[in-house]
Amino acid sequence: MNLTTTYMGLQLRSPLVVSASPLSEKTDNIKKMEDAGAGAVVLFSLFEEQIQQEIAAYNYLMGASASSFPESLKYLPSINDFPAGIDNYLDLIRKAKEAVEIPIIASLNGTTPSGWMEYARAFQEAGADGIELNIFFVPADIKQRGSDIEYRYLEILKMVKTAVTIPVALKLNPYFSSFGHAASQFADAGADALVLFNRFYEPDFDIDTLEMMNSLELSQSNEIRLPLMWLGILYGKLKCSLAASTGVQGSTEVIKYLLAGADVVMTASAVIKKGIPYIYQILAELEEWMQARHFHSIREMQGVMSQMQVKDPTAYERANYIKVLQGYAGR
Repeated sequence: MNLTTTYMGLQLRSPLVVSASPLSEKTDNIKKMEDAGAGAVVLFSLFEEQIQQEIAAYNYLMGASASSFPESLKYLPSINDFPAGIDNYLDLIRKAKEAVEIPIIASLNGTTPSGWMEYARAFQEAGADGIELNIFFVPADIKQRGSDIEYRYLEILKMVKTAVTIPVALKLNPYFSSFGHAASQFADAGADALVLFNRFYEPDFDIDTLEMMNSLELSQSNEIRLPLMWLGILYGKLKCSLAASTGVQGSTEVIKYLLAGADVVMTASAVIKKGIPYIYQILAELEEWMQARHFHSIREMQGVMSQMQVKDPTAYERANYIKVLQGYAGR
């Protein structure tokens, strides 16, 4: 059974990619991921705030901005909130590349172009095979237009692309006014891959203490519906790779995402919950499913259930909405 696939120009031995998580902070874990069959690993994210924090600290020590340093730092998280400094991140890339043969993808998380070009270039020099731009931005300014948000994404993408020669993936959220058009813009601007989707972590309140709550809940399998729909719609229409993210708990979600048209399927929550060896089980179940249905390669099954391939393409649009409601009423 041929499980190989191509993701943003990189040849992967399997379509299962471990997405950014604390698990990738240790080289030993990355090696275990390779041994379990992962096609690639996305390292945990280096945050824009972390870059700004270290630059501010450096400027302070050099006497460049002593008067503004305390004021500027109070708006940033403590440096202790981050798992590793920039130098440690680059060192992790180097050690990971020495330890494994599968592609290592560095991750940048932020909202503005500040500092990204320099550090993207540093990632490449350290040996990263690709970069994932995780632009986590909540447009809380009600006067900001949707076109401004798209422009920000495009600006960051273009700046990073000019700084490196390795492939660059753009991890997106689904909240653009016209997601399909936005995706095509990003692909035309040079994105080597689009990752669907980034999960927004919304705030919650403690009604007893009247304080903000910051809790993280791992994704669930029912969250695959939205990325599944857009992968099926975009398949075959963009000049870039497509990666599925969110809701992957086992082989079922992997199979569905590949059938919709994904080149790779990313998961972190399943590996965190069940351990790194669970990767092997997911891939074994994928092979068993493929064999039972006479698919000999990932390429053969990819996009079979996409909008381009299904008998009724309108099922991806309003027709499906009506059928769902009618089906429920028929109960």
